[in-house]
Amino acid sequence: MFCSTYVEFSCTNNRCMYIVVVSGMEVTVPATVYALNGTDARLPCKFNSCYKMDNKLFSVNWTYKSCENCSEEMFIQYNKKLSYHNLERFQNRVEFTGNPTKNDLTVMIHDVQLQDIGDYYCYVLNPPDRDRGTGKIHLEVRTEVPPERDSTVAVLVGASVGGFLAIVILILVIVKCVRRKKQQNLNSEDQKTEEEVKTDGEGNTGGELKAAIPEVP
Repeated sequence: MFCSTYVEFSCTNNRCMYIVVVSGMEVTVPATVYALNGTDARLPCKFNSCYKMDNKLFSVNWTYKSCENCSEEMFIQYNKKLSYHNLERFQNRVEFTGNPTKNDLTVMIHDVQLQDIGDYYCYVLNPPDRDRGTGKIHLEVRTEVPPERDSTVAVLVGASVGGFLAIVILILVIVKCVRRKKQQNLNSEDQKTEEEVKTDGEGNTGGELKAAIPEVP
């Protein structure tokens, strides 16, 4: 929170004085709030001021504008006490759920309708702070769940993709097993060949030694 300070020179009844003014007001709101048709929409509004809140001076106005060129309509005002205006538009569906002493000016719209789409403004004034804080929220109301057929198509597509992947994985496993079996057979044949060669070598060596030793008469 940044508080700016400046000095004003004022003269009243031939008396002049310098006045130090501290100013700064911040209002925090989301740019857009999405709500499903028929549900409750929460419009949060928080403020920070350089001065402590004085309930006798503090004021809040909530207004609604349905289109770009339309005029704003006030539907909630807080000035020493809370009051509702123009509730016919919202059919008593608006509720102030905030707590100004905790810097919370949140508003709730119950049973949101498509006609509630538009811009909502949160105006805050906390004297002696001279700046009026403003927050703008665009409410977007969406309709119900998509048609059931779309969900069915999505399920079928998902099942098809899953089945295809399962088949691919099964084929890869089978190929790997076949290759491993072939490799084992090759290793077994190589080992058998080496043993036969070794056996033949030992037999030939014995015969040669026997032929080399002359028989004694």
